[in-house]
Amino acid sequence: MLVKAPAKINLSLDVLHKRPDGFHEVEMVMTTVDLADRIELELMNDGKIHILSHDRFVPGDHRNLAYKAAALLRERYKIKQGVAITIHKQIPVAAGLAGGSSDAAATLRGLNQLWKLNIPLDELAALGAQIGSDVSFCVYGGTALATGRGEIIQELPVPPNCWVILAKPTIGVSTADVYQNLRIDKIKHPDTNAMVQAIKKQDYQAMCENLGNALESVTLKMHPEVAHIKEQMGRFGADAVLMSGSGPTVFGLVEYESKVNRVYNGLRGFCDQVFAVRLIGERNPLA
Repeated sequence: MLVKAPAKINLSLDVLHKRPDGFHEVEMVMTTVDLADRIELELMNDGKIHILSHDRFVPGDHRNLAYKAAALLRERYKIKQGVAITIHKQIPVAAGLAGGSSDAAATLRGLNQLWKLNIPLDELAALGAQIGSDVSFCVYGGTALATGRGEIIQELPVPPNCWVILAKPTIGVSTADVYQNLRIDKIKHPDTNAMVQAIKKQDYQAMCENLGNALESVTLKMHPEVAHIKEQMGRFGADAVLMSGSGPTVFGLVEYESKVNRVYNGLRGFCDQVFAVRLIGERNPLA
């Protein structure tokens, strides 16, 4: 079985406080974009989980989130069969685009069908929360307000239609390092409710005006090249620009196709990984 694992971007990301369990309480508006890994699942009779990928940055063992997803389902539902999980990467690794989380979510959705488990989507999302904070959202896909540590999902309408230019510098960013350097009392909080209302009213201009990421100032300080990409993307004509997640990927929203090539080609001049994609914003089918 082949399952699509789309990337996500954060239209809004706020950090409210540190919780007693060590996680941070967050408030995020996330949506999926048409840049996706493909997950190939093949049942095996050896009772083992195999991870295969041509990308040298993808761990081929228990550290891989897709491996963890398969292991969780096998243990929970006493499955004896093994599975070979081939990950065809398109989403850059350690990029703030939830590539690993989306791979795990696609594995959950696909194995739910292959192993004929018939787990409802809400239950599958709850299982995903045990693997990583973004996995629950990625099980559903689409557009959502995510709260808690990211696992409480409230579905939102598809955002106003537009292009998304993604640019990732050659560095990777550790989410843990970013949170470690975060000073809650110093951050600028985005207006999450204004973003939710902009999406509900299909107001593209308001969506652009209310992009915000509380982690951005931390990553920009640690990695000035991210600030440079932001600046250039705006200069080349993107309507609004923001870093996604903990970075380092920067995205720009572009309403009109006539502008897309100018922004894309301008960034290609100094950034290797640049993508021009559309917002998907609609929930995933079950697999």
